[in-house]
Amino acid sequence: MPRIALVTAIAAHALDDDLAPLRRALHAAGVQADILAWDDATVGWSRYDAAVLRSPWDYTMRYAEFMAWCEGVSARTRLLNPIEVVRWNTDKRYLAQLESIGIPIVPTEFAVPGDDAGRIVAECLAAHAGAAEIVVKPTIGAGSRDARRHAREAVEAMSAHVARLLGAGRSVLLQPYLASVDTAGETALMYFDGRFSHAIRKGPLLAPDADPTRALFATEHIQAREPAPDERGLADRVIASLPSLVDTDYPLAYARVDLIRAADGSPCVLELELAEPSVFVDHGEGAAERFAAVLKARL
Repeated sequence: MPRIALVTAIAAHALDDDLAPLRRALHAAGVQADILAWDDATVGWSRYDAAVLRSPWDYTMRYAEFMAWCEGVSARTRLLNPIEVVRWNTDKRYLAQLESIGIPIVPTEFAVPGDDAGRIVAECLAAHAGAAEIVVKPTIGAGSRDARRHAREAVEAMSAHVARLLGAGRSVLLQPYLASVDTAGETALMYFDGRFSHAIRKGPLLAPDADPTRALFATEHIQAREPAPDERGLADRVIASLPSLVDTDYPLAYARVDLIRAADGSPCVLELELAEPSVFVDHGEGAAERFAAVLKARL
């Protein structure tokens, strides 16, 4: 019987709602699936035909350690998605590359360690003169951890947030907060083996001027959603564009495209999740079975 490791973290083992239904679907498909933590040093990864990243959600706080783990596991078994994709996608500076090939994204400014926080904030406010609020978050981050939504007038707090992240050696992105998320939420579209599976609606995560979450991720409000034709069209374009951006085999076993509406009503990419996204299999009929079939075929 083929064996797959579903990779979580010790701190996230009980938090991933996808693990149990995916494991059941894999067992029903004739695949032994074990739920294992990336930071469990006792695991022999070479015993598995593949290691599938699912919820190693503490990696943002241990990034160098996690990437070293990915390198080691890639030498012992098949890592899904591949390490080239993980390395590229875990730093949100990939958004600039999407924009460079014509994919609409949430307008984004970047800062790197050594930049002056006050200057970066001033330039962002000037570039987005109509924005009432600005979102600040690290480029390597997940689940809204260390992210905050600042009022435009809160220049001092915004600059301090940027300076704190830069001072910790972390790159930063700044984006105008798009008010459509408060009414329409986000649309996340799931793809398995390059084919659309299902979609969900996520409610707004960031409250105005709230402190960043200290948990692994902020609480999410999830509902099944049928994507609008323009959302589906944009997400399909994003998936089709990946071979031009990352050198690896395609299609990928799994992908998630997160979209919100711009001020003019058109969809744009908030995030592209290719490393460790929740894929909300309980919100799509047959989604766990589709995902399991794709993973089995990879073996």
